Amino acid sequence: MNRPQPAERAGFQWFYPLDTRWADNDIYGHANNVVYYAWFDTVVNRFLIEEGGMRPGQDNVVGYVVSSGCDYFAPVTYPESLELGLRVVRLGEKSVSWEVGVFLPGESESRATGRFVHAFVDQAAQRPAAVPPAIREAVMKLTVPAA
Repeated sequence: MNRPQPAERAGFQWFYPLDTRWADNDIYGHANNVVYYAWFDTVVNRFLIEEGGMRPGQDNVVGYVVSSGCDYFAPVTYPESLELGLRVVRLGEKSVSWEVGVFLPGESESRATGRFVHAFVDQAAQRPAAVPPAIREAVMKLTVPAA
C-alpha cells in the first residue's frame, strides 16, 4: 500500500487564512485531530457562501457530509497562522468531493490534507438532489482536471 504524501501548494487554486486558537492545542502540544475537521468545514462553507451563494438556514437543497478523512504529515500548534488550500477532486451530478490542504505560510507541502464528500439533499423530501446551479458554477472553478 502506498503511504499518503503531503499535497503540493501549487495544486490548490483557492486559499483562506486561518489562525489557530488557544483551545486548538491538545495535551500533546499540537492541534487536535478533531480541530482539523472544523477547519475543513469552515473553509468549504465559507467558499460556498461567498462564491456559491449558499444561504445557511434558508436553502432547501443542502450538502450533507457523507464521507471524510485526513492524513497528517507535520504538527500545527497555537499560535500559528495557516493557509488552507481548497480544491475539488470530483464534481458529480449530486455530490462534490473536496480536498483541503493545511499549509504554513511559505511552505510548499501540506501539514495535513483532508477530504470529504458533500451529497446534496432536498431537505423537505430527504432525497438526493442535484448540486444547485450557483454552487455548481462556483465549484467548477476549483475542479482539478482529470489526470
